[in-house]
Amino acid sequence: MDRERYDLLDAYMHKRMRGADGAHDCEHVYRVLGVALDVAASEPEADVDVVIAACLLHDIARRDQLRDKHVCHAALGAEKAEKFLVKNDFDEDFARRVAECVRTHRFRKGDAPQSIEAQILYDADKIDVCGATGIARTLLYQGHSNGALYAVRPDGSLADGLGEKGETFFGEYKRKLEGIYCRLFTARAREIARERQAAARAFYQSMLAEVYASREKGIELLQKQLAGGNSRVELQAPPF
Repeated sequence: MDRERYDLLDAYMHKRMRGADGAHDCEHVYRVLGVALDVAASEPEADVDVVIAACLLHDIARRDQLRDKHVCHAALGAEKAEKFLVKNDFDEDFARRVAECVRTHRFRKGDAPQSIEAQILYDADKIDVCGATGIARTLLYQGHSNGALYAVRPDGSLADGLGEKGETFFGEYKRKLEGIYCRLFTARAREIARERQAAARAFYQSMLAEVYASREKGIELLQKQLAGGNSRVELQAPPF
């Protein structure tokens, strides 16, 4: 891909990313592109131009999804990407292949990426929710969507996120971040993920331990203040 075409795609990406949330901004796109190029270097059959275009365009419908939760940004983004590429004189087959990468990078409802280029995009996008970066992005997104750090069970005990249906950081870690490392397609992506895994696990475990300790100590101290230490106080949420 020459510089002129890259700049065209980059400018369109910037235009479409205005108004997206901070966890899915232009820097996210560039990180995904960087990892994808790393992975593509280990996949000789990959068309690097398709990978570059797909990475730059994979989240161009993010703001549409933010405005309407019924919109799938991957599906709509694929449509927009293909139309843009064809309109700007990219080969139709090239446009179709890029669109297919964009459409399957979310991997919902069994719609798995098939081509090596689509698998590279998928893996690179998921790498960005691994490790310390993934923790930071998850917390950023939780704040943007008014999610909570953790949930409290009906009996007042701390929920660790396992099996949670609500939108909490602990729940997102258990649902997605904890197991993402074994759901990647390429060997190089799995290698990168393993390098990041320990940082995410350590953060989750440390935060869980800290929250548990502060809640238990708080309940104990509040119990003494309110009941002289003679009864157990049931807390539905932290009192501080």
